[in-house]
Amino acid sequence: MILARVAAGCAVLVSCLLGAGAPEVPLPERMADTGGGHQLVTAVADSGRSSAGTVTWWERRGSRWVAAGSAPARFGAKGLVEGATRVQSTNTTPTGLYELPYGFGTEAAPVGTQVRYRRVGARSWWCQDNLSRAYNRWVEGLPKDCRASESEKLDAYGVQYAHALVVGFNYDRPVRGRGAGIFLHVNGPGATAGCVSVPKEAMRRILRWVDPGRKPHVAIGTAGGATAITRY
Repeated sequence: MILARVAAGCAVLVSCLLGAGAPEVPLPERMADTGGGHQLVTAVADSGRSSAGTVTWWERRGSRWVAAGSAPARFGAKGLVEGATRVQSTNTTPTGLYELPYGFGTEAAPVGTQVRYRRVGARSWWCQDNLSRAYNRWVEGLPKDCRASESEKLDAYGVQYAHALVVGFNYDRPVRGRGAGIFLHVNGPGATAGCVSVPKEAMRRILRWVDPGRKPHVAIGTAGGATAITRY
């Protein structure tokens, strides 16, 4: 009986040791959808009330997803909410899986950038006016139906928009009141108004890494719960 108990104890110990050393399944392989491409940026917060977390950029190599880099991230000052039901001007970051249409910045694109990149000028705005036909679009000079008080003059945010990628949230067929101007951009002094931000050097690395031919997407979510990133 004693020998049997010892043998059983050893078997449990070996099992635990093997489990502890087993490689963790990469996050993209645990997600419901990655967009069908070979590049994915994940932005994960601990919970829906968090304004900080981690951005990781992944690339598919053969049949596996491999992390190409990571950086600390900031989210909306009021946390994260489901993108499909988000309300504009709530300082929340929309969760979900989105395309990355193009990059932009007040500074020149980092050498090696392949994604389309627009340089911010003195007349560059992002229209966020729900009454405008240009809602959730870059405009050069404000249209008459887009109020400056309801929009962002991009060169007024020289630090945050030194480099950025447009997140395709509410972009293709904008729903008024859902939200406009959601970007992955350079850190400012604190939490964002709804975007995801990372340190400047990380943003430059991401821009050099993104390859439009590999159909890059960004997934934003929490570690668990109703807005868990693995749902997207």
